[in-house]
Amino acid sequence: MKIIGLTGGIGSGKSTVAKWFEEKEIPVYNSDLEARRLMNESAEIRRRLIERFGEETYQPSGLNRARLAALAFKNPAELKDLNEIVHPVVFNDFRIWIKKQNTKFVVKEAAILFESGSYQDCDGVISVIADEKTRIERVMQRDRISKEQVLERIKNQWADARKVELSDWVLYNNSGLDELRKQFETVYRQILIKLS
Repeated sequence: MKIIGLTGGIGSGKSTVAKWFEEKEIPVYNSDLEARRLMNESAEIRRRLIERFGEETYQPSGLNRARLAALAFKNPAELKDLNEIVHPVVFNDFRIWIKKQNTKFVVKEAAILFESGSYQDCDGVISVIADEKTRIERVMQRDRISKEQVLERIKNQWADARKVELSDWVLYNNSGLDELRKQFETVYRQILIKLS
């Protein structure tokens, strides 16, 4: 089965594109959502996160995401450690998930597809690109966080130009959803042709 990677910086619109694939009955593995789930469900991740970041990493209700984000996004070494704990478990979870799918291709959605090296396992990669100002406004509104918090996350992701170089398809999301949808439909047809 073929794997199409879908990535984009925070607030770029990649989740919208992922929904459009789902509307076409293409299975989408959302790496970020699955990582959140596994950080609460995986005993291995829990043990290693507590060892590395302390008991306060978890509350009775589950992962203390705000604390972990505050630590990791401000310190590259801590972000690297967090990724080294979580990514192998997510990668294994994806391998189990893909075996259950029965389509010509699946989409692997991941904010850090390139940064993690996961793009190397894909048969093609789509990057969703948007102006930084637009992305900041979207994320501030969506996540109710400050501009500084958004910028901390952006600085831990590759620059768009670097992603574009390694992408098979690029969707530009600066002119509204109608324009993005047109680009998506074109890319979707191209994927079907490429995989036929």
